Amino acid sequence: MKILVTGSEGFIGSHLTELLVEKGFEVKAFVRYNFKNDWGWLEESKYKNDIEIYTGDVRDFDSVYDAMKDVDVVFHLAALIGIPYSYISPLAYIKTNTEGTYNILESGRKLNLKRIIITSTSEIYGTAQYVPIDEKHPYNPQSPYAASKASADHLALSYYRSFGTPVTIIRPFNTYGPRQSARAVIPTIISQILAGKKQIKLGNLSPTRDLNYVKDIANGFITVGLHENTIGDVYNLGSGQEISIRDLAEKIIELTGKEVEIIGDTQRIRPEKSEVERLLSNAEKAKKVTGWEPKYTLKEGLKETIDWIKDNLQYYKTDIYNL
Repeated sequence: MKILVTGSEGFIGSHLTELLVEKGFEVKAFVRYNFKNDWGWLEESKYKNDIEIYTGDVRDFDSVYDAMKDVDVVFHLAALIGIPYSYISPLAYIKTNTEGTYNILESGRKLNLKRIIITSTSEIYGTAQYVPIDEKHPYNPQSPYAASKASADHLALSYYRSFGTPVTIIRPFNTYGPRQSARAVIPTIISQILAGKKQIKLGNLSPTRDLNYVKDIANGFITVGLHENTIGDVYNLGSGQEISIRDLAEKIIELTGKEVEIIGDTQRIRPEKSEVERLLSNAEKAKKVTGWEPKYTLKEGLKETIDWIKDNLQYYKTDIYNL
């Protein structure tokens, strides 16, 4: 079985790509075309020579179709994910996240792929209307990013219902770990502390999140995405536990052994009606159908993440707010 991973050079995508290689799959990595021919996190992968690299742009139907011509399965992770930048350029998110997903679906339909796994996000639920959030929870996207991903989900399911396209939607709750962008809260906290800041700047401290270590999520993509009984449906991946941003910051401070003050930064606060106040998953469906469940505790995952950022602090610009 030959598998294509879009967004393979990114945070979750690089972990998934490496795990697929470890499990013996033939892997093709779809990397966004750039003038340096840079392959992102795959540049430093120990499996670099075991992966076929294809450079293109998910917004470009021709390159997507060309990349998918010789594969059996596609894991589609390529996306714009930073919520703050979606306030500045909503159209960029529509073109990448919604139209890009169309390119994957239409190419897959024409090429009769065996499986198409689409990456969703817990942000499409918005602030929880009930907890824990199962897959039947109403969609309530509160940012242009979330709206673009919700649109992509609906489009994917329409392809399954209209054309029989073998689609599975995987909806991870907040993922963290090595290689994550400084746009995310956990690398923001850790990198500021390790850079020697005595005060760390954060936005709203009261929202709660269901946090999941990237190795668990990568394993979930494979377990759920390739399972014979998951076609045409949506599956949450989450821990079923929540923590506030303030408590998270305090836990990380404790694990680093530093003395740090947490202060608010207004430019990091989302517009009031756009802030998702609470996310807590119900991932029982994935467990019941496929047996997947997370293995890492929050403490274990944070320790590994802290150690990795400590060794790779040069990738983080701790003096600015990263959109």
